[in-house]
Amino acid sequence: MTVDLAQLAVPVVAAPMAGGSSTPQLAAAVNSAGGLGFLAAGYRSAAATAEQIAVLRSLTDRPFGVNLFVPAAPADPAAVSAYRARLLPEAERRGVELPVSVAPDRDDWDAKIAALLADPVPVVSYTFGLPSPAEAAALRAAGSTQIGTVTSAAEALAAVAAGMDALCVQGPEAGGHRATHRADATPGSTPLLGLLTEIRRVTDLPLIAAGGLGDGPAIAAALRAGAVAVQLGTAYLRSDESGASPTHQAALVDGRFTETVVTKVFTGRPARGLRNAFIDRYQPYAPTAYPEVHHLTQPLRAAAAKRADTDAMHLWAGTAHPLTRTGPAADITRALWREARV
Repeated sequence: MTVDLAQLAVPVVAAPMAGGSSTPQLAAAVNSAGGLGFLAAGYRSAAATAEQIAVLRSLTDRPFGVNLFVPAAPADPAAVSAYRARLLPEAERRGVELPVSVAPDRDDWDAKIAALLADPVPVVSYTFGLPSPAEAAALRAAGSTQIGTVTSAAEALAAVAAGMDALCVQGPEAGGHRATHRADATPGSTPLLGLLTEIRRVTDLPLIAAGGLGDGPAIAAALRAGAVAVQLGTAYLRSDESGASPTHQAALVDGRFTETVVTKVFTGRPARGLRNAFIDRYQPYAPTAYPEVHHLTQPLRAAAAKRADTDAMHLWAGTAHPLTRTGPAADITRALWREARV
């Protein structure tokens, strides 16, 4: 079952985007174009993840991946409570109730590991950290290729020590959550191409480049910098198979949104999205508390999404969001790869 990333017909990986943007249909479409499709298990139960895997298997006979969120240490309850108090007037204006307390959440990690051991998939990747040595060894024995997502040379060395088969190098240009192994770590600012160079100095593992890659020349530059493949997320958000809401998709190319910023206001972890009023209002106050803040703000975000209120939604986007295209994901993949080879 081992997957050789250097042998992909098209060296493009569909980024696993948790929260619904990644769908089995999107993963299958990228597979059909010769790339590697991914499912996002983050925020899903083990049972729901298994259901998505079954759907994807019915759509493709090619290798695919499943991404897991590594559980974080519990956050300071007092910091979460203080942020809740700050958000209460916002909740009252919007007619929603915030959770009184939020318990630590392991994202059904143990059950997901058990399910992937019982029914292995070709590729397993990790965000926010690494599996334990025993978990990594078990998945290796089950035949899964394992990819650690890293944002620094130090994290790359930790992933090598954990026995990862490849690394996804996430630059600061990436949309959505920064994949730092510690929630309280300050995300690095070294641009993706420089980060690839830094990480190549400490490991010979295959590298996947991720972050701000929205057109053929950017993909070509990442491959020249030492990556064997590129990972695209934002580039697929407006595709036919995307699970992103129409409001989110439209905002990506709306001229009102001229800037992306990294913020903790929605989830308690640094994440890059389109700058809006909610970010401006609460950026100074959001604590490092993931996933507690994610659960705390969920009612607010749901209400905003229902009203298509882009001033209060989390609109994850990488720096290349204005370049996003519409159409079938397979066609987008082929077009980007053609442009990269020009």
